[in-house]
Amino acid sequence: MSLLKTDDLTEAERKHPSNLHVLKATVENCHWGYFSATEAPSIKVKSGDIIQAEAITHHAGDAPELMMDDALKAIWAGVPEADRNPGVHLMTGPIYVEGAQPGDVLEVRYLNMRPRFSYGSNLAANWGHLYDEFKQKERVTIYRLDMASMQAHGHYAYDFKGKYETPGTITHCPECEREKTLNGVRIPVRPHLGTAGVAPDVAGRVSTIPPGKHGGNIDNWRIGTGSTMYYPVQVEGGLFSIGDPHISQGDGEISGTAIEASLDVTMQIILRKDFKFPSPLLETPDYFIVHGFDEDLNVAMKNASLDMLELLTDHRGLSRDDAYSLMSVSSDFAVTQVVDTVQGVHVKIPRSVFDNGEPDSEK
Repeated sequence: MSLLKTDDLTEAERKHPSNLHVLKATVENCHWGYFSATEAPSIKVKSGDIIQAEAITHHAGDAPELMMDDALKAIWAGVPEADRNPGVHLMTGPIYVEGAQPGDVLEVRYLNMRPRFSYGSNLAANWGHLYDEFKQKERVTIYRLDMASMQAHGHYAYDFKGKYETPGTITHCPECEREKTLNGVRIPVRPHLGTAGVAPDVAGRVSTIPPGKHGGNIDNWRIGTGSTMYYPVQVEGGLFSIGDPHISQGDGEISGTAIEASLDVTMQIILRKDFKFPSPLLETPDYFIVHGFDEDLNVAMKNASLDMLELLTDHRGLSRDDAYSLMSVSSDFAVTQVVDTVQGVHVKIPRSVFDNGEPDSEK
């Protein structure tokens, strides 16, 4: 049973939502590099509706013959480079949720994520953590996905000429020099969304690069099939968008990117007026995970700590002293990523430490 119960839907409504929406990634349904409180909605949904949406990687041009089809080519042709700013991620949406108001929470249940193609790209980028140590060289590694085993294998790699600065860059291989890579290595495939969130209550465009209280570029590989994210609503309708799909990533995302690959995402969005939380909260079958962000990793760590403290006190009924002790002996802190300007720390606590997911009766 979930710690964070949904009280506004019946079991029948959860199993048989009244509406199923299909949200294709098209020029009309995409915005490149930003969240915006004034972006026109692609679709409007009700609480409990299910959406089948296409999330497209902005790195498809790293191997266009393997990672692009006619629909993606139309997006690249229809969104000029000058309109891909101030961030880099190609976003699908936004989705307007009827009745959503600032102070509410969107509970987004990620039901399924399936790769669109059998290939993905990792870039050792100029924003990577060890860029200087690699003598400011950028390199692309293309991975091949085996759907049967859900493993990825190195397909080929090449050095990127110049500096990778234009979102949606198309590299013309085999004009470049390809090299064999990662022979005998297998990488577990974990499809997830690197970037998703609501529109911040800010004038103008907000970059998709840094994560924040709206969600954004969190880059936590656990935001995949079977997980639930809770996003604090900041503007009317929420205006929820998804992008930056990955098929695998480690904590830290140290080279600057994951294995970037387009995904077809099925999700259910539920409007929560009975639950509040100050930052994006992740629920998986085994853990509750809180995120903290800041340009200073130490401050990000403290922010994650304080929000986990709030989860344990306000939503578990523990005293601050008990919650602090429990955090030290049972929760795990880790660096989510160090490459998105605003750095991320996440802290996870096992659901198993609570009896049946219910508050203790003796408080």
